[in-house]
Amino acid sequence: MSAPTAAPPAAPASDTPVELNPPDIRPYRHGSGASGVDYVHVLDSGRPGPTVMVQALTHGNELCGAIALDWLFQQGMGRTLQPLQGRLILSFGNVEAYARFSPADPHAARCVDEDLNRVWSDEQLFGARDSLELRRARALRPFVDSADHLFDIHSMQDACRPLMVCGLLDKGAAFARELGMPGELLIDTGHPSGLRMRDRGGFGDPASPKNALLIECGQHWEQRSAEVAVDGLVRFLRLTGMVSADWAEPRLRLPLPERQRTIRVDEAITAISRDFHFTLPGPVRGLDIIPEAGTAFARDGDTVFKTRYANTVLVMPSLKHGLPGNTMVRLGRVES
Repeated sequence: MSAPTAAPPAAPASDTPVELNPPDIRPYRHGSGASGVDYVHVLDSGRPGPTVMVQALTHGNELCGAIALDWLFQQGMGRTLQPLQGRLILSFGNVEAYARFSPADPHAARCVDEDLNRVWSDEQLFGARDSLELRRARALRPFVDSADHLFDIHSMQDACRPLMVCGLLDKGAAFARELGMPGELLIDTGHPSGLRMRDRGGFGDPASPKNALLIECGQHWEQRSAEVAVDGLVRFLRLTGMVSADWAEPRLRLPLPERQRTIRVDEAITAISRDFHFTLPGPVRGLDIIPEAGTAFARDGDTVFKTRYANTVLVMPSLKHGLPGNTMVRLGRVES
């Protein structure tokens, strides 16, 4: 596969400038180690230790993860640089969607048939239904199931501070606090449209030592999202013992936040129709706080959505994919 590397056109069909160039990932097609799957590399240290997986391009238009993995390979990972212990799996996810990326219509390359991050239940993976994303998920499943720790690199549709999606369990937030970044940690209710990779199997089991993090590095195409992705990747590899502190330290891009706070999401608002819209004055931004309970913040036809408690946090609000059944915003409250 190939990805375009041309500079963004003068007037892209997006309200957000495309500041990033998608890297050419063709050199990484033939997976190293014993993967046997295109764009999946398995690096075995030959020493005891955890199996650690890093996933980029779960969505084909989220460029920062591809940039981070491309950067890691350019540092010699798999050649002069090997994991210090255990195994390291490096995976490019929805490569077919990524091949379709164009700065002229950057939203269109998110997926081909369906969202790759909603198909990770056994019912879906072992069922009879077929799609391009399901075929890719079925190829990736053995690697996901073998991983003790997972780092899934994402970005967001609208400008927002970086977020760590820690899953449904407190153990995810504890893992993110060990990592030390980003500043905002989300414990949520899962996704109503289907199981995410980060919630599969032991990652979503409170009794399992397995743990996963999904980082939202910022807006899809802003330069800083790539900086956050590389910085988070380096810190994750150091935390899981894949690289040494001496290797990691000079390669960190960003300072740690002064503090981390946990936001517990307890409700996802989905569109009933194409008429969903926010009714708050001014632009609606991610991590905005609505001070008063009972405040109307959105409307969908005759349905009015109101806050149920004071200081409600708006998590990843967006109208970019305002189709019936799609999540428009998540609601939560700050816990710490």
